[in-house]
Amino acid sequence: MDKVEVVVAHSERATLRVGDVFLKVDADQARIDVEVEAMSLAPVPTPEVLWRKEPVLALAALPGAVLGRLGEPSAGASAAWAAAGAAIRKLHEAPLPPWAGRRRRSPDELVVELDGECELLVTNGVLPADLVARNRQVAEAALRPWTPAFTHGDLQIDHVFVDGDEVTGIIDWSEAGRGDALFDLATLTLGHEEHLDDVIAGYGTDVDLDVIHAWWSLRSLLGVRWLVEHGFDPFAPGCEVDVLRSRM
Repeated sequence: MDKVEVVVAHSERATLRVGDVFLKVDADQARIDVEVEAMSLAPVPTPEVLWRKEPVLALAALPGAVLGRLGEPSAGASAAWAAAGAAIRKLHEAPLPPWAGRRRRSPDELVVELDGECELLVTNGVLPADLVARNRQVAEAALRPWTPAFTHGDLQIDHVFVDGDEVTGIIDWSEAGRGDALFDLATLTLGHEEHLDDVIAGYGTDVDLDVIHAWWSLRSLLGVRWLVEHGFDPFAPGCEVDVLRSRM
């Protein structure tokens, strides 16, 4: 160990890597509570909890490498993406956790949040009105009742670790809970549409592609302002704004 690596940091939380240990610092202890309990219940590989002392959670590093990163070509082969799909199916078929999801709410609540965010994106000049309107139209397909599943809630591509065609672990469970299974599949494949078929093949059941596309639009619309305000760049090639443009 010769350095401390800042993995991610913003005003809500930060993750540091020190050798083979990840240190998560979170001002919201409820998020850490959810993360620890979700990892204990999830029937998929997760990091080992080494210790916890508020506001820090220490986790062991996972073997392998991340499946990919948003805005970059994925080094993961089709078999790795299929393995991720199979792991997600196993999670979704597990007994529901005893708490509701922190991130995704009811369809009615999402409509209110989405419409408010779309208005802000246009009035503040963040995105063109036609781009927002088109993606709001696409997002409508996600705003329907769903059967709750045990979902990760923030299954970004760099939260899945693989070694060859084996999933070695899934990290960052603070948004886990009861949610729409297709939201997890959409989050994993956001910006990597070319691997959606691989994920679905591993998932092993038919999915509604219109709903996947809708979650891509919905997640991106809700995320753009937050990302900008927290020092991230949703306008970078292959990231959220490009995802929105791909629906035009």
